Amino acid sequence: MTNGPDELEAQFAQWRQYVQRRRELREPDADELEDHLRGSVDELLTAGLHPDEAFLVAVKRMGSLDDLSREFAREHSERLWKQLVLAGDTDGPAATTRSRRDLLGTLLFAVGAAVSVKVPELFGANPDEDGAFYAANASLLVLPWLAGFLAWRRRAAPALIGVLLALFALGAVAANAYPLAEESQSLVLTSIHLPIALWFAVGLAYVADDVRSARRRMDFVRFTGELFVYYVLIALGGGVLIAFVFGTFEAIGVSPEDVMARWVMPCGAAGAVVVAGWLVEAKQSVVENIAPVLTRLFTPLFTVALLAFLVTFGVTSGVIDVEREALILFDLLLAVVLGLLLYSISARDPLAPAGLFDRLQLALVVSALAIDVLVLLAIAGRITEYGTTPNKAAALGENVVLLINLAWSAWLVLGLVRGRAPFAALERWQTAYLPVYAAWAWIVVLLLPPVFGYL
Repeated sequence: MTNGPDELEAQFAQWRQYVQRRRELREPDADELEDHLRGSVDELLTAGLHPDEAFLVAVKRMGSLDDLSREFAREHSERLWKQLVLAGDTDGPAATTRSRRDLLGTLLFAVGAAVSVKVPELFGANPDEDGAFYAANASLLVLPWLAGFLAWRRRAAPALIGVLLALFALGAVAANAYPLAEESQSLVLTSIHLPIALWFAVGLAYVADDVRSARRRMDFVRFTGELFVYYVLIALGGGVLIAFVFGTFEAIGVSPEDVMARWVMPCGAAGAVVVAGWLVEAKQSVVENIAPVLTRLFTPLFTVALLAFLVTFGVTSGVIDVEREALILFDLLLAVVLGLLLYSISARDPLAPAGLFDRLQLALVVSALAIDVLVLLAIAGRITEYGTTPNKAAALGENVVLLINLAWSAWLVLGLVRGRAPFAALERWQTAYLPVYAAWAWIVVLLLPPVFGYL
């Protein structure tokens, strides 16, 4: 990444040198183009972007000069910002070769994930009887293949691959070394939090090309949302296919239920995770048009739902149930709110002025913050009265982690709406806070079971 004005000036000089080679452009035209580019870069720098990122975005925003930008990026293919300018460029034999290579790699990793789901049966595991094993190990059978696929695409360094292997090995130990009974709270907590912890390991593979970049972390947030959209679409299509298979085979007196239940559905669900990841990488522009629309659709709906809950709670003076199912529901609700905030941030123009949608997000975050406080008070009251359990300890920590993020996010969004804080501050806060969630997930998986005697 660029670290100073000298490097930025070098990029301007390289751009101007390329522009001046175009015969149809005269010297005044080149001056005008450069002045336009510099003005756009200055605006982005003021908004808080890194110089390299500002130059990258400014080149992409040249509007009618997209073709010129594309040719420039193709010639200087070693530059980081080639990835943005050439997004979606699939012309030429090199692109065809790369596409075939990616498709072959996707198939290999997807097949690996599908086969891994059946491997435990070779060692005596039974999906119908060993529910505890599969609940704890499901993410370990699939996510390493997705992480491997991303690391392969980004040509991750051996040191980073070693870190990934260590993280997944640590997850395998946490899922299998502790004596967790099938009905224990610790097993449920491990089944919920280990996939979260390992998903951040997938994130490490995703940012392998620039581990320290805040922008790449936000790209991973976007990747997460887009993968979810693609996976749901694949699942819906798979459901239709299974329905047709059942209907056609039963019409000739053959029941495919056993094959579908034991082979097609579990293997297909596992392999689809890698396929969805590849689709995000290869067809990113398609979902980029869908996901922001979904965010703008569900943000007002969730805002209304949270406000309705708060009003109802105030009118009825009810008491929040802090049993396990209720705690999971509230934490899931707050996680969805945070996801809406993160994804809207990742899709937002950093230079756009605050508008109605930003005010709506402020209402959403403040409502979620109020609910988080109510849940925390309820948990603290139950712990004081009846003592703590693994569920309550995990919920208490998670809600504290969410409280810190939501509180500061609300302050930053308020500053954005009032014109006193740049959008970049909100983006930096969210990307910097992501490792906190991973750390807490590992704490729940590794420390809470032995602390509570594996209850």
